[in-house]
Amino acid sequence: MSASALSTLTAALLMVTGVSAPQPVSVSARVETPAVYDDEAGGNADADDPAVWVDPRDPGRSLVIATLKEAGLDVYGLDGKRLQHIAAPAAPGEDAAPGRFNNVDVVYGFELGGRKTDLALVSDRGRDRIRAYAIDPAAVAAGRPPLKDVTVADAAPVFSASEAEVDDQRTAYGLAAFSDDDHAYAVVSRRSETRVRLLRLEDRGGRVGYKSEDTLDLPASFTLPNGSGWTPCADPGDHAQVEGMVVDQEENVLYAAQEDVGLWRVDLDDEEFGRPKLIDRVREYGTPWTYDAEEEECVIDTANDPGFGGEHLSADAEGATIYHAADGKGYLLASSQGDNTFAVYERQGGNAYLGSFAVTDSAATDGVQHSDGAAVVNVPLGRSFPKGLLVTHDGEAAPADGEREGTDFKFTRWDAVAGAFSKPLTIDTKSFDPRDPD
Repeated sequence: MSASALSTLTAALLMVTGVSAPQPVSVSARVETPAVYDDEAGGNADADDPAVWVDPRDPGRSLVIATLKEAGLDVYGLDGKRLQHIAAPAAPGEDAAPGRFNNVDVVYGFELGGRKTDLALVSDRGRDRIRAYAIDPAAVAAGRPPLKDVTVADAAPVFSASEAEVDDQRTAYGLAAFSDDDHAYAVVSRRSETRVRLLRLEDRGGRVGYKSEDTLDLPASFTLPNGSGWTPCADPGDHAQVEGMVVDQEENVLYAAQEDVGLWRVDLDDEEFGRPKLIDRVREYGTPWTYDAEEEECVIDTANDPGFGGEHLSADAEGATIYHAADGKGYLLASSQGDNTFAVYERQGGNAYLGSFAVTDSAATDGVQHSDGAAVVNVPLGRSFPKGLLVTHDGEAAPADGEREGTDFKFTRWDAVAGAFSKPLTIDTKSFDPRDPD
């Protein structure tokens, strides 16, 4: 279902049920990247998910690395200017799908070829692989392209049993990377399925490979409090997929956003997934629906909503990211794509909901709509972002270029987000270093 359709359905659901949505506070972005366009002239570029790499020598030279789906990757400076473009791999054959980069995350200090190397990891949805790019701080300082592909040539599909199955496109989708002791991992979700897989990264002759450590299948259907069964909205043959994910490295916890269901919390212990716990539900949870084959979309029956949904997220539940503070404090942020807001939860305890915010129009930038991915860092990043940075995908960049609908990324100061709440959120620039999370 399109993001605009979800937004309309959410508004209708609230009118029917009489549930009052909590009023989000407003913040404005400081910087935006150039708009990209998902058409032939724009190279079929569709912005989706960002990650932030912190420069070890000069945090003001830190990078934002972001996926453009079929168009590959862009690398930006903190001023929003593009520093490097990396194309997605071409199709290996005439009838095969080309590369399509969906999500990205960063791992620091991976032992590669005998050297500590920072990596950008990307889920290649088109080819069902994980691709790895070494990040060179010296290249950043010298103004050279900083990313280099270091993926093993024989990287195996993450989920597919064969190349023919790869082309069915039930492939690597969402991604969250983390380090634990001397090892690095990626959690990867499967498109159109509820499956999530834990991969361990390996150095194979100076290139990055991976092997599977564990697999988790989240529920595809649910028993509601009134005893009836409910299956989330999906195209025929599809199930409720996960995309937005983040791992709290200090607490060894995975947070996974199942788009039409809600937010899951999953403990990670000894390279295994624990029992998942649903900590919040989307508003549409439990509402009956039918599939309109002509329009190829779900139609939610708002008049018969049983009232079992949550109050803070409108489907799709999307990008998840962690703001770290001392003593286990801080926040889990999640994109509520259907109403263009971001929900804020406590990082500790039971992940209590604290409020929501929206990134709205300002003189410098337009606002954020239908956001997929997000990434936040607490550390100072030079003069522009001295109290930390939040990067969000914007699914509706404005102004439009005629009939071309653009997408981009917005950079917002964390202190602007924190200060917008009546009880300001924590600003802690010292207690957590993403390069040394322990």
